[in-house]
Amino acid sequence: MSNSLNETWGSASRTPSSRPTSQKSIRSTRSTQSHPSSRSTEETPLLTREREDSRSDNEDTEQPDRPTQAATSLLQSLVGSLNSNTSNRKRRWPSIVALLILFLAVILIMLLGFFAPAAVEEYAMQAVDFNPTRLSLDSLTQTGVRVQVKGDFRMDASKVKKKSVRDIGRFGTWIAREVESGPTDVDIYLPEHDNILIGTAKIPGIKVNIRNGHTTHISFFTDLQPESFDGIRNIANDWLEGRLGQLRVKGKARVPLKSGIFRLGEQVVEESMTFDGNGLPSLPRYNITRLSIREANNGSTGMGVDVSLVVTNDFVVDLPVPPVAVDVMVDNCVPTDPYIKVGEAESGLLHVKPKTDLEVNLTGSVCQLPDALTAACPNSAKSPLDTFLGNYIHGRDARIYINCCKFPDPETPQWTRDLLNNITVPVPFAGRSFGHLVKNFTLDDVHFTLPEFMADPDTPEGQPRISAIIKVLVGLPDEINFPVNVDRVRANADVFYHKKKLGILRLNKWQKANSTRVDAHDDESASLLVESKIKNAPLQITDSDLFTEVVQGLIFGGKPIYLTIQAEVDVSMDTPIGKFAVRKIPAEGVVPVKPIGGGGFGRLSPKIGNLKILDTGPTSLTLQAMVNFTNPTKYSATVPYFNINILTNDTLLGQATATNVALVPGNNTNVLITAVYDPVTNSGEEGKAIGRELLSKYISGFNTTLSLQTHNGTIPSQPALGLALAGLKIDLPTPSLHKPKNPDDSNGDDDDDGPHFIKEATMHLISSTAMFIIDSPLNTTTLYITYLNATSYYKNDSAGKILYELPFAVPPGLSETPRLPVQWSLGGVGYEAIRKALGGQLRLRANAEVGVRIGRWNQRVWYQGKSIGANVRL
Repeated sequence: MSNSLNETWGSASRTPSSRPTSQKSIRSTRSTQSHPSSRSTEETPLLTREREDSRSDNEDTEQPDRPTQAATSLLQSLVGSLNSNTSNRKRRWPSIVALLILFLAVILIMLLGFFAPAAVEEYAMQAVDFNPTRLSLDSLTQTGVRVQVKGDFRMDASKVKKKSVRDIGRFGTWIAREVESGPTDVDIYLPEHDNILIGTAKIPGIKVNIRNGHTTHISFFTDLQPESFDGIRNIANDWLEGRLGQLRVKGKARVPLKSGIFRLGEQVVEESMTFDGNGLPSLPRYNITRLSIREANNGSTGMGVDVSLVVTNDFVVDLPVPPVAVDVMVDNCVPTDPYIKVGEAESGLLHVKPKTDLEVNLTGSVCQLPDALTAACPNSAKSPLDTFLGNYIHGRDARIYINCCKFPDPETPQWTRDLLNNITVPVPFAGRSFGHLVKNFTLDDVHFTLPEFMADPDTPEGQPRISAIIKVLVGLPDEINFPVNVDRVRANADVFYHKKKLGILRLNKWQKANSTRVDAHDDESASLLVESKIKNAPLQITDSDLFTEVVQGLIFGGKPIYLTIQAEVDVSMDTPIGKFAVRKIPAEGVVPVKPIGGGGFGRLSPKIGNLKILDTGPTSLTLQAMVNFTNPTKYSATVPYFNINILTNDTLLGQATATNVALVPGNNTNVLITAVYDPVTNSGEEGKAIGRELLSKYISGFNTTLSLQTHNGTIPSQPALGLALAGLKIDLPTPSLHKPKNPDDSNGDDDDDGPHFIKEATMHLISSTAMFIIDSPLNTTTLYITYLNATSYYKNDSAGKILYELPFAVPPGLSETPRLPVQWSLGGVGYEAIRKALGGQLRLRANAEVGVRIGRWNQRVWYQGKSIGANVRL
């Protein structure tokens, strides 16, 4: 072995170029000694060197064999090392370990570099996790914006689905540890929109730890430069108007990578992402905290609007926003028509902070409402303004449009103006339900008009009508801080009683109105008193049973009833920006209705005078009279035609009719009434008997009553109204027909209100006759007494009897009867009292059966007279 070493070193000293191959020579010598069959000569190291030189010369052309040659050399060295002596083995252990590690690294590089790139790429795609923590606008540049991005980069192997990919990726990233990218330009395209380039982002080099579970905090600045302004605007408008079904975005970049000192070359990264229309970010939510509409400042015409709102910011964005001015628009009549510009709005400098709600103050101005906003749409009675305000005041979301943008600050780069020009953003404008906007609702000088006799029930002319002065105290919302003058109103109102709908009050025509502002005081906010006189507004009764209940309350109740009015009111007003109408404003109020009087119609106090017989029949009388009565309510009415049944003890005796009656509060005089009395025709023999009983009691001075009841013909154009009231039988004392008593009359008659048809009587003893002075209730018609069978009484004793069967006339006013024969009750107490009263007076009373004829009508009645003063003569 020493000889071989000497030869080797000798050769090396003789040949300087052989020094690099000395170790290989040593290994060759050791191999020869270990194998006797091998020859060991001086040529061995030379051959080895020659082979290495040849490999070195051919290194550039045979690179694919280098891993194999290196592995062969490494194995030869390991074999030689194992055959060395014990001292040399101890001294070479570090070299052996290093060579072994190098061998394993070569094997891993071959595996990862040639056999597992797809697995590593799949692992990287699935395991990478980037969480942005801040996105802030550093500054505006002349070509774009400079943005600072902060976030956390982390590899999470648990997100990888395949175990083989997860294991290879974790192992590979454990070896590489870190990866660094070089500066990169990322181009962003829209493949489905002519593949337009919409922008470029310049991203600097970034180094991240790629081991599983390790987090790298990243912070860098990038320059974003928009490219196709028209393309961006078109996409933005499609998204804002809901026409963007989906959006596919493609990013493309060449990214230089290296890990440590190893350069991994450039990686071409091209990735596409598809967003559904619903998956795209939506406009941020906002809440209007203050809205004030006022007169324009600095003496300018029009109105100003101040709005404060809070915008919800769920994004990690830090962004200064320069002052912006926009046009505010609303919908036109149809969606295809251009939007209508209403005014302008401007915001100040804003600063958006990450995930922090943003408070925004806007100032707007409206100089004058355009004609297109207030003009009625084709085939409609509404204007675009009506539609917008109608949605708002009923609590429904309206919609306004913001046409962007103007930048008052001259330092704002031109590209921002070009990019945002003519982008229209639809913004929901949350409606507000004003609740009980009407503080008070009253009706004064109420006048009812019943339908005409021949009116069709299904037409407005066939409905009851109401005229009144409406007084409405409207609470002005806090938003309104400008003068308002209401000059016309109209409304449709629902009328409720006990929360049930009673009817509908229609006021379709504009009515003149005036308004007075009432300033805020104490705890009351400012309000507007609107007064309008409505005339002949139709009132349609929709619930007949409920209407009956209301009328019962008015007639028999002692307290007012309360009707609730729920209306939609159209208001025409003058404002600083012009005259326009606001339609369908919700209004609600309670109207108290004063009762006619407790206990029925006692307070009517009807009096009948000027009774006339217009016509007669065998069983009927057609009467006409003037009636005076008192209307205890504050309501007036016009009655073109009204017919009502007259009953006694639920038996129909006849009908009374009034036409063209004008009722006023208080005294009503000389109301002409026509009545037809015909109990036989209406109720047969029963009616005849009841009618006779009624007349007999009436002329005898007994308390009698008549019942009045409506029917389906009471108001011919409103049969339902008559039937609704049919359940109400109004009982009235039978009106007195006698003239008012003269206060100077001291004839000693009982002070009662009964009829006194017989005013005076004279008894003639010698001729046994009696003569009476009769006061006829008829002013123009002569009635006839066709039969008289009467008995006079002094106290309870009979004084005499009259039986007379010849008719005699009773003309209007006071008249004397013929001398009627008397059969004295001689020897009786009554006759003795008469004889003793000769030359003086004696109070007598009489019972009689009387036959009466008026024209063709004949009736027999009984009569029970009260005591009267009878003169006794010879």
